[in-house]
Amino acid sequence: MSFLRFFISKPFFTNIVLALVVLVLMLLGTFAWLNSSTRHGESLAVPDIRGVSIEKAVQLLESKNLRYQITDSVFFPDKAKNAIIDQNPMPEEKVKEGRVIYVTLNSSEPPQVKMPNLIDVSYRQAVSILLSFGLKEGQISYKPDLAKNIVLKQLYNGQPVLPDTKVLKGSSIDLVLGDGLGSTEIDVPELSNLTYEEALFVLQGSGLATGTVEYEAGADKSIAKVYRQNPSSGAGLKISQGQTIDIYLK
Repeated sequence: MSFLRFFISKPFFTNIVLALVVLVLMLLGTFAWLNSSTRHGESLAVPDIRGVSIEKAVQLLESKNLRYQITDSVFFPDKAKNAIIDQNPMPEEKVKEGRVIYVTLNSSEPPQVKMPNLIDVSYRQAVSILLSFGLKEGQISYKPDLAKNIVLKQLYNGQPVLPDTKVLKGSSIDLVLGDGLGSTEIDVPELSNLTYEEALFVLQGSGLATGTVEYEAGADKSIAKVYRQNPSSGAGLKISQGQTIDIYLK
């Protein structure tokens, strides 16, 4: 009976009420702490910082308790230097305070790249290589050389530039190509009474090439011989290396 009396006594109920009050206060305090430390349930709109200088962008983000991180640097000459080009998350997206905003920055100057080696490369291939390195084709000039349309020199700001030299991305590279003719003049070789293979051997050995090759109707190509050539050979007749000679066989 005394045990039952304790459960219905005033002190027992008083202790129960006090315990419940303490428990409620502890729960309220815990929720208040979580809410103040994490801002649970609250979010804010990401500001638009594109086109804004990095300094102003940082001030704007910090005023909203947001952080930033530069993830990439590019160079657009038509856009403001040190300005934000892109951002993630995008403007007006909802985020929590303390969120990191990832930005792409427009550099104040172009990044540097290594100059590729274009020497002895064909003109078309050289242009493709330049583009792959973020460089541009500059002025094209020619000099006498048998290597037609082959790069003989590569120039940066008017000066020869060695491979692996650091140059600004987007720069123009001037190319000097061979004109395919060469600067050396030689006597026009005599091709009369030679077969096609023999004439070709003589021409190639002289730094020349065949132009028109014409056989007389009904001629046996395996034994036909040159009976006429243009230009003709003769004392004092010269031709530049790299040029062609037409041959006629019968």
